[in-house]
Amino acid sequence: MNIQMIIKNAVKRLELEGKLLTPDFYTEAFCKESAKAGFNVEDCSKLDKFTLMLNKEFQNELKKYHIKTISELAHFLISKLNRTNPSHCSNLLESQTVFTKRVLQVIEVLHNKEATELAKKSIDLLSREASVAEIDQYRQLWINFITTYDDTFLNKLKALGEIDGSDLKRSVQNLNLVRMCNESLSTLELSTIASLLVSSLVPSIASSVNEKIADISHKIKSNPAILESSTIEDEIKSAILLRIALDKQSVKEMIESIDGVLDKLSIRLIEMIESSDNSTVEIQKIKKELESYNEQSDENSNAIFGVAHKKLYTIAVALEENTQALTKDLKKHSSEVKILSKKIESLEEELERAKEQSKEDFLTKIYNKRALDEFMNVKEAEFERYERNFSIVFFDLDYFKSINDTYGHDAGDAVLFAFAKILKNEARSVDIVGRFGGEEFMAILGETDTNGGVAFAQKVRQKLKKARLMYKEERIELTVSCGVSDRKSNFSLQGLIKSADEVLYKAKKEGRDMVEYK
Repeated sequence: MNIQMIIKNAVKRLELEGKLLTPDFYTEAFCKESAKAGFNVEDCSKLDKFTLMLNKEFQNELKKYHIKTISELAHFLISKLNRTNPSHCSNLLESQTVFTKRVLQVIEVLHNKEATELAKKSIDLLSREASVAEIDQYRQLWINFITTYDDTFLNKLKALGEIDGSDLKRSVQNLNLVRMCNESLSTLELSTIASLLVSSLVPSIASSVNEKIADISHKIKSNPAILESSTIEDEIKSAILLRIALDKQSVKEMIESIDGVLDKLSIRLIEMIESSDNSTVEIQKIKKELESYNEQSDENSNAIFGVAHKKLYTIAVALEENTQALTKDLKKHSSEVKILSKKIESLEEELERAKEQSKEDFLTKIYNKRALDEFMNVKEAEFERYERNFSIVFFDLDYFKSINDTYGHDAGDAVLFAFAKILKNEARSVDIVGRFGGEEFMAILGETDTNGGVAFAQKVRQKLKKARLMYKEERIELTVSCGVSDRKSNFSLQGLIKSADEVLYKAKKEGRDMVEYK
């Protein structure tokens, strides 16, 4: 099968499916026929190629909307790019940066030297265009600070008063400095030591106390003298390690939660960028900002936001590449569409010619049965609306089989062509004549009753009888039987056809070469 046959099959498929010959419908039909014929056409696989370049979320959305053509894909992407105000993304990022600076300013005044210094450096980092690596290093520094933070230095003060790990100011106010001067640690009451020890076992970050820690705390509180026993030492050490483990687990959960928020933020960022008319420019701007964080990196430090930053940078690079590739492909596709449009125009012209040919009998060059059926439906509609009567005449060539048997099928074809010519010559310009099938012909006579149909049939019959039909220098004698009926004499179009056929059969039965009517 060649490409011309595939084109014809595609046009035929559209006709059978009752679809118009539009570029989209034709492309769909052409690709189906190509696949059916085993042809691998590049144009038919471009939608799949472009779809695979998109992320899974987009691919699922394309399936949801049943995107079938390149044109539908282009409309889908354009609608996505037009949905969001491009300045919204920049405003959101600016607000988040300001919020982070305010949090760092709070940390700066919390009376912890290490946290204060790290907060100052982080504020400075956000105030300039830092590099990617530098932000990553500072993110790691904050993770290290949270993970290794140790407030056991407060234990040295617990003997002097009540210590609250969550309120440093209150703890300082509760210190008994006079007692520190007058008493040595060896003389402190065991109950005070027990209270300080229990406070130290409370997790500083985790929100709840483990059952094991609660048990040892209750044991020490209820019986401070137990501290003098050597057996309690291992239990206290185990409780302290457990408190540290609880704090570490809580820190890990908080970091994972922050990471999850950043993941969702990055997805939202992608949606906003994709919805912008200037998506490529916005993506390149964000990529440039992310790259600039590498310019002033500190080799001896780690960044707390490194993982999140890497994810955002990877997204920016991927979006830039895919957006540029998609833009390039769409431009290339635009020129291909123009070429395809010209092809379609040519095919439409060919289709019009094919439509005309499809109504013509290939042998006699007059209308075929399909065309006759269409014309009868038109006449029927005119009759029902305007009561315009019409008649039909069936013609059946007498003893046609014997002509084929005697002279051969070529002679039979010549006879059919000659009769069609007579029929066409005798008809008016408003009359419709065609080959109904085999050696049977039909005439549809508008604004004509049965009598007019009989007159026309007699004229054709006489003309054929007098004609000199020659085949290979031998004359062929030929007659025709006719059956006539008009629409007013019948209840329906089917009844009209049936009655004309019945009177034709009567003419054949009663001797042929005659006109019968109803």
